[in-house]
Amino acid sequence: MKTCIFNWSGGKDSALALYYCLQDPDIHIKYLVTTVNDAMNRISMHGVREALLIEQAESIGIPLYQIRLPEMPGMQEYDDTMRTHLNKLKTEGVTHSIFGDIFLEDLKMYRDERLAEAGLTGIYPLWKRDTHELINEFLNLGFGTVIACTQAWLGEFVGKEISRDLINSLPDGADVCGENGEFHTFAFKGPIFKTSINYQTGEKVFKEYAAPKNNDDTCNSSTTAQAISGFWYCDLLPSD
Repeated sequence: MKTCIFNWSGGKDSALALYYCLQDPDIHIKYLVTTVNDAMNRISMHGVREALLIEQAESIGIPLYQIRLPEMPGMQEYDDTMRTHLNKLKTEGVTHSIFGDIFLEDLKMYRDERLAEAGLTGIYPLWKRDTHELINEFLNLGFGTVIACTQAWLGEFVGKEISRDLINSLPDGADVCGENGEFHTFAFKGPIFKTSINYQTGEKVFKEYAAPKNNDDTCNSSTTAQAISGFWYCDLLPSD
């Protein structure tokens, strides 16, 4: 049996990849691993509150392992921090690291190189799957997810739950799974959760960034260098 960490972003691709892994008797997931912005107590890139992340892990029933990062770490700082944690996890018997990536070759190569340095191997349950098929399967399985942040040009979609109608209304050039970094999501219900995560939408804000940092959130987001003017974020609030 493979002893694994699962790189959990809290979003839909992570949720679907985890669903597949939980069906595999050869996979044991020791931790859900999430990078968290230490200054804001939010999931890196996605901007989702730590409290909702903790609720997800408790509902899934797998221990959460947080890697705390500064708000805008440089690549060297990021790599050094991740190397330290991967080496520690290896001493706990971890041999494999699971990601929800779909088709970004450069990102997969980066991940595999860093894992090899620590003596670990990557597993990619969604790799090379058609994104239209994946989003349809996600919805057919009864998952629910809300868009937590988007690139500037997709701001009208932030804070909306993903449905087939929403997917069909995305403009040309937007991948339906947001695999190029167009948007990031928060999964709140589905077969991996014992109970649904209750949330309510709060303030929507736009944050502009001077230049891309190529930060990696250990999940399914794009880290390819590109000119990014900013992101729209919808604050998701815990709700009873």
